[in-house]
Amino acid sequence: MSTDPLEQLYARPGFMIRRANQIAVSVFLEETGAFRVTTTQYGILYVLKQRPGIDQISVARLLGLDRSTTGMVLRKLELGGYVGRGIGVDDRRRRSLQLTRAGEKMLQRLAAPAQRAKMRVLSPFTPAERTTFLRMLDKLARNFNDSTRVPLEGRRAIDKRPARRRAPHKQR
Repeated sequence: MSTDPLEQLYARPGFMIRRANQIAVSVFLEETGAFRVTTTQYGILYVLKQRPGIDQISVARLLGLDRSTTGMVLRKLELGGYVGRGIGVDDRRRRSLQLTRAGEKMLQRLAAPAQRAKMRVLSPFTPAERTTFLRMLDKLARNFNDSTRVPLEGRRAIDKRPARRRAPHKQR
């Protein structure tokens, strides 16, 4: 057993999840570095490919992002020529978003590096462990999705009962 008191911190789920996210982002940026695209920008481009014509609020909901972050990232993608805005079909006050030709090409160029990043992040695991790891992350995310500041739309918990909160452990 380690005598380093920081091991208690390092063993906390939140710490490990945050660290794993840092690693995943770093690997993504290493693989896609030449394209100068962030993970959030990639997510938005990917969503717009799958849901052309949706509005900014819908993009934010599908990615679990707050509106201001989504707006800033979309502006940068627009300035880069990757995203265009049009008048909404159902509501003319809303602006619909779509990939431009440059956005389509960028997403195509990012496909292989993004796949390499995914495989690198999962590389410490056996194929069975990868499946288990992803299933467990999904279970955690679904279980607590509705309790976050920006729930991910469409990824509601399978079991709608609220997550159990245990009473704080009383020290004796």
